[in-house]
Amino acid sequence: MGILDKISEIEKEIARTQKNKATEYHLGVLKAKLAKYRAQLLEPSKKSEKGEGFDSTLLSTLTATQSEAASYEFTTLTCIPGVIEYKGASIQLLDLPGIIEGAAQGKGRGRQVIAVARTADLVLMMLDATKQTVQMNLLQKELESVGIRLNKQKPNIYFKVKKGGGIAFNSTCPLTKVDEKLVQMILHEYKIFNAEVLFREDCTADELIDVISANRVYLPCLYVYNKIDQISIEEVDRIARQPNSVVLSCNMKLNLDFLLDELWFYLALIRVYTKKPGQPPDFDDGLILRRGVTVEHVCHAIHRTLVSCFKYALVWGTSTKYSPQRVGLQHVMQDEDVIQVIKK
Repeated sequence: MGILDKISEIEKEIARTQKNKATEYHLGVLKAKLAKYRAQLLEPSKKSEKGEGFDSTLLSTLTATQSEAASYEFTTLTCIPGVIEYKGASIQLLDLPGIIEGAAQGKGRGRQVIAVARTADLVLMMLDATKQTVQMNLLQKELESVGIRLNKQKPNIYFKVKKGGGIAFNSTCPLTKVDEKLVQMILHEYKIFNAEVLFREDCTADELIDVISANRVYLPCLYVYNKIDQISIEEVDRIARQPNSVVLSCNMKLNLDFLLDELWFYLALIRVYTKKPGQPPDFDDGLILRRGVTVEHVCHAIHRTLVSCFKYALVWGTSTKYSPQRVGLQHVMQDEDVIQVIKK
């Protein structure tokens, strides 16, 4: 029996098993087995094949890259990278082919598409506004099955394999979804008999499996609903109010500016401008950094030796109580701050 057959059998058994207190241990072991087989499925094959690129309407609209697009589905067949120039940052946009049901098992070149998605900083899920949530549910299911977790935080579980001593289980909060016996059964399925497990929050068996597998990717995702010009204004309003969602029309170029703003926010980017003594700030060539960076990170971005001769910095902007404010290396910068570094 191949891996795909084993996965299919386990999925069928999970589907027909009633969820109650008596079956939770059995379901936990089945989920652990399923995660193991799916991980094996994602391992690259020894035979190396030449990959082809994939191409969409959004890519052609937001970037200077020309990509084949049409009003019907699955026109994107080859991956042509495009670059969005926004607020001084160059954001690379990779347009991937549509994912069909069974993509995680390799259908429709799904593995190649998913492999690219795992390396991204942000997933833009292009959906048809005329098709309700059918597409979103399908895509989420396929990505979840290969270890991509969308808009989720990594479970707060401490897990470490040891050489001896058995399984040490503890928690800092009441657990309602798992107990020590279930944790041990899941670990035994992975052939782990000596480990330390500490739950810092009330997590599920699935989240424990994610921590044990250690190959999960947690990515922010923006659900982009295209073709809003083909639905009613009431439906547009309903979709736009859903979390992590943006509505637009590539054909009529509606709401594209809001999408770019959301992209900037979800990528957690900020601009920091530098200033030389006695001169105005350089607003033409700002530093593009991640939200939460300190003055020390800014110094490294300017030059790697700047920290060693750093004395203090003057900062103008929303991160200060007054402008300019004298700050040290640990001061946290905000978007559009201006900094002047004073050396020893």
